[in-house]
Amino acid sequence: MTEIGFHFNAPDKLAYACRLLRKATGGGARVVVVAPGAALDLLDRGLWSLSPTDFLAHCRATDPEPMRRASPILLTEAADAAPHHQVLLNLGGEVPQGFGRFERLIEVVSLGDEDDRKGARARWKHYADRGYSITRHDLALKA
Repeated sequence: MTEIGFHFNAPDKLAYACRLLRKATGGGARVVVVAPGAALDLLDRGLWSLSPTDFLAHCRATDPEPMRRASPILLTEAADAAPHHQVLLNLGGEVPQGFGRFERLIEVVSLGDEDDRKGARARWKHYADRGYSITRHDLALKA
C-alpha cells in the first residue's frame, strides 16, 4: 500500500518542493511531480536556480522517452503515464490519478493559502477513508 506523507505549513511551497527534491534524489529516489502547468513552469525554473552548486536533473512528460526514463525527476500534469513509480510529489489541488501505483506519495501544503489547505483536508479525508496510513510533517515545528 502506498505510504502517504503530508508536509504542511510550507511558507513557500515551491521552494520547499525544490529542497525536498534535492534531498530525495540525493538519496537515490526517483520522483514524479504532478502539478498544474503554471506551477510546473515555476518549479522547473526553481530547480535550475536552487543553488549555484546544485544541479537537479529533471525533465517534462513531453520530453523524449529515453530522457523520461533516465531522469530522476519527472514534471507532469498527470502521473498515470509516469515511467517509474517510486515517489509521487503532489503539488496540485486534486488527488492524483494513479497514485496507488507509487510506493510513496508526498503532499505539500502551504502555510498561508487557505484554498490550498482546504484542498489538502479533502485529499487527507479521501486517503483516510480508503484506509491509507498518513504521516504528518508539520514544517512549522521544524523551523
